[in-house]
Amino acid sequence: MSIMTGNYTEEMVHAGFGQVHLLKGGAGKPLLLFQDDIGSPGWLPFYDALAQHFTVYVPEHPGFGQSERPDWMRNVRDMAITHLWLLKTLGLADNALPVVGLGFGAWVAAEMATMCQRQFERMVLVGAAGVQPTEGEIADQFLVSGHEYVKQCFHDLAKCEALYGKEPSPEQHETWEINREMTVRVAWKPYMFNQALPMLLGGVDTPALVVRGREDAIVPASCAQRYVDILPNAQRHVLDNCGHCADVEQPQALAALITDFVSGG
Repeated sequence: MSIMTGNYTEEMVHAGFGQVHLLKGGAGKPLLLFQDDIGSPGWLPFYDALAQHFTVYVPEHPGFGQSERPDWMRNVRDMAITHLWLLKTLGLADNALPVVGLGFGAWVAAEMATMCQRQFERMVLVGAAGVQPTEGEIADQFLVSGHEYVKQCFHDLAKCEALYGKEPSPEQHETWEINREMTVRVAWKPYMFNQALPMLLGGVDTPALVVRGREDAIVPASCAQRYVDILPNAQRHVLDNCGHCADVEQPQALAALITDFVSGG
């Protein structure tokens, strides 16, 4: 059963460093959204809920999904730089815009903010990796299959099956493996965090909302707390009955939270 919805466009954007697969929908103020490392099989209800208020840009990270892989890329800071390049290509670099990052995508957004914090007027970091946990560990997805890892990202497995099916398609399995391979390239040593990032985030005073699913089994709560403690202008919110994939498990609640925050509420 598919839960894809909404009206959107899909294109390949040439950004100088390579082709980037981009989903775009909605109208109004631009909002940049970075996916987690498992990616997305299409335009989700979460995107559509945000698109009622914003023009939502959802690029696939370089080397993930259908986006071209830069063979030279070796860390998440490299990826963050290419996304800043992409914003220039899209004509979005001249004015500050809100950014939403999910999991691995939140790490990318945080790295971008340390390089050019005036690019973002507000940041929403959901289930963010990128900093070393002080308690617990970030789940090692390479100890299990791609499908098993995706299931670990959900508190409610029925919502995982509604999106991907009980047995995902061969194409979906292939996409997960492409994404996992790129994740190894840029986030393996150390695993899913950058020791320098906490030192650099202290200079980022962009208003930030740090969101975590209470039942997140992938990124421990101590990571969210570190972001709140380090960022000078951050607040925290916890979503109940929600795992790591808050965008799928609590799409309306998360979209409402983001809309209110971005609008200055």
